[in-house]
Amino acid sequence: MSGRPDAAAQEAARNLEEIRRMREIEEAILGRAPENDVGPSLERIAAVMELAGDPQHSYPVIHITGTNGKTSTSRMIDTIVQESGLSTGRFTSPHLHDIRERITLSGKPIPRDKFISAYDDVAPLIEIVDARSAGSGGRRMNFFEVLVAIAFAAFADAPVDVAVVEVGLGGSWDATNVADGTVAVVTPIDLDHTHLLGDDLVGIAQEKSGIIKAGSVTISAVQDPDVAAVLAERAEEVGSDLRLEGDSFGVLARDVAVGGQQVSIRGLAGDYPDLFLPLHGAHQASNLATAIAAVESLVGGGTQALDRSVLAAAVARMTSPGRLEIVRRSPTVLVDAAHNPHGARALVAALDEAFTFTRLVGLIGIVADKDAASILEALEPKLDHVVISRSSSPRAMPPAQLGALATEIFGESRVTVEGNLPDALDRAIGLAEEEGLGGGVIVTGSVITAGEVRLLLGVTDT
Repeated sequence: MSGRPDAAAQEAARNLEEIRRMREIEEAILGRAPENDVGPSLERIAAVMELAGDPQHSYPVIHITGTNGKTSTSRMIDTIVQESGLSTGRFTSPHLHDIRERITLSGKPIPRDKFISAYDDVAPLIEIVDARSAGSGGRRMNFFEVLVAIAFAAFADAPVDVAVVEVGLGGSWDATNVADGTVAVVTPIDLDHTHLLGDDLVGIAQEKSGIIKAGSVTISAVQDPDVAAVLAERAEEVGSDLRLEGDSFGVLARDVAVGGQQVSIRGLAGDYPDLFLPLHGAHQASNLATAIAAVESLVGGGTQALDRSVLAAAVARMTSPGRLEIVRRSPTVLVDAAHNPHGARALVAALDEAFTFTRLVGLIGIVADKDAASILEALEPKLDHVVISRSSSPRAMPPAQLGALATEIFGESRVTVEGNLPDALDRAIGLAEEEGLGGGVIVTGSVITAGEVRLLLGVTDT
């Protein structure tokens, strides 16, 4: 025998080394300021991108902002573009389980080796920019800015035909805004991240409208009239062609179906009847209409209809993990990442339409900087009982504090507080089972809560 390791042993050694290196990189990135600790400036990320040769300009970008529906819409756009025969890169946030979910290549989380390679490419440049910033009394790049740099480098290296890029916060000063979107997409704008963006819809819309660039097409979901006016003003100012849902495109019809809904969509360039969308809720039908209009704008300038068979195939395989997703049966347990009042209201409407429970128990964990009272008030009419808990996030609201707030809204008899999430899940399931086969559990309040319950129930696919 030669003593040389066989191919399987070599592969195992490579995998172990990649896992070790990924852990090392994640620790380094997480050691930076968190993504919600932002310095409103593009200076740092722009400097890194310039040193890297501006990879974000080497492929067309569909850039997505809004308050709710960004990730679902991003995934829909990505799926349609892939089904059309193009390779894609997608950047979204936050992740449910694995940091690599944020950066996908043709629909799959970026392989470890490609993540490592992209990080190794940009890390020296980030060090240079960090040193410059420190020398002038500025701040280091934060967690989110570093991930944006990795994503844009990975997309150029792949290379991808199209990048689908979701903002993290806002728009104008979001790190992703160093890219110039060929198509700008604006999902519904509402109040969220008010400690960073303010509590005025017009001001929030002005910040988010910063992704609209000269010569682009802007696709917007239905908006408050004041928000629509802001978008129109920005589009006119920079020379973007603005197309609004309900005017240029929209949902023509939809019916509840087993496992989802049957929808008919009017796009910019044609009608697409009888598409089966395996997702629930009017908001997902609207997201689909927005996604179709965005892809029409990219591949045909909004004047060429998509191939109907290709589109139907794409829609039929769409998924949105953590968004009104069934993760267990008997009793039914659903997870939904609603983390603001607008999302909670959309969740209630979808539950009313698509599910019939004799008893519905909410398992709720909310991050401390969210409008917890308004979220609970939106959910109250739909839930028979709530179990209050927390995720592992250091930003999670303490269960005792959230429980006291829930008691004010639901009444003491309808509230149970369990500080440990696994215990809370067991308690919620037990309460749902008190009604026999008709009970159910909805887990909501934050992306992290939804993701951790998915893991507890053995669901890891994204």
